[in-house]
Amino acid sequence: MDDIDRMLIGLLQEDATRSYAVLGKAVGLSGGAAHERVRKLRERGVIRRTTIEVDQAALGRAVTSYVMIEGGSWMGDSAAELAAIPEIEEAHVIAGPASLLLKIRTPGTRELQDVLRRVFQVDGVTGTRTIVVLETFFERTLK
Repeated sequence: MDDIDRMLIGLLQEDATRSYAVLGKAVGLSGGAAHERVRKLRERGVIRRTTIEVDQAALGRAVTSYVMIEGGSWMGDSAAELAAIPEIEEAHVIAGPASLLLKIRTPGTRELQDVLRRVFQVDGVTGTRTIVVLETFFERTLK
């Protein structure tokens, strides 16, 4: 991956609806050459998907929380069970005082409590520590 690929990725992260002609012009290539580079980035898995960014609160998911999961055994095999809980936006195996870190979005704290009950049903979960976000200054994807 070279600097032009990185520039194309940055431009697409800002606005994935840009045409290949616009992308090409921004990086000094033809539209066709930009399209070919983006296609290769997709083939190699560098660009995994094209999506939109939404206002979670406008969709009724105003409460963001991070939950550290303590496990009685290795929790790395619990991905499928956790992925089945739709309110879990991210799940990470971590080093430190817990085994996993989850990012959860819910309409309110009652719904968060329900999600935590479902998390406790996942095999191996022995405890949780929850942090509720009061305000988000910003969220971004690094370029």
